[in-house]
Amino acid sequence: MGMAAAESQFHVLAVDDSLIDRKLIERLLKTSSCQVTTVDSGSKALEFLGLQEHEQNKSNQPCVSLDNHQEAEINLIITDYCMPGMTGYDLLKKIKESSSLRNIPVVIMSSENVPSRINRCLEEGAEEFFLKPVRLSDVNKLRPHMMKSKCKTHQEEVAEKIVTVEKQESIEIAHVPSQIPQTQAQTESDAVQQQQKSQANSNKRKAMEENLSPDRTRPRYNGLTAI
Repeated sequence: MGMAAAESQFHVLAVDDSLIDRKLIERLLKTSSCQVTTVDSGSKALEFLGLQEHEQNKSNQPCVSLDNHQEAEINLIITDYCMPGMTGYDLLKKIKESSSLRNIPVVIMSSENVPSRINRCLEEGAEEFFLKPVRLSDVNKLRPHMMKSKCKTHQEEVAEKIVTVEKQESIEIAHVPSQIPQTQAQTESDAVQQQQKSQANSNKRKAMEENLSPDRTRPRYNGLTAI
């Protein structure tokens, strides 16, 4: 039960324009205790992942809400190669070009065994290339990739916390130097005041010396100056 609970934390986004293939891959993934979200096109996958702005759905089928994306963490994307509009290869490229999504493992599925196509997807960053119909043994190969995704997500969260702490420390340190100019200004002000006091005392002494003329230094007797 503990293992099943751990595996149920994995969330897979399955992309396929074929309803039958979507149902098949969803059943296989749920057999492996994975949470599954299915969409029928590459554009809806990008919308779910938050990579493009919400577009008005022209079909009668409801689009996947972006609110669900905010609550769910995708650990792996498995997509069909041949789809109208945006192919699985195009979707793979957009995901790998995105700074926020490029760490999510992507697996390509195809009913055609074309070596050049397979190599091109693997070179672009796909983790696996499965031939349809996908089997349970194929799905079992996905676990290591989903585990790696979770490890990367945890490392990013730790790194983000470290950056946040460093920013807070740098802000606190930045406030300290702002007090230094005030201290220096206060010191300079004290020095000026001290200099002014010294100058004033010097002026007083000079004034006293100037006022003490030779006549004033002689003693007086009954209002007469002594000879």
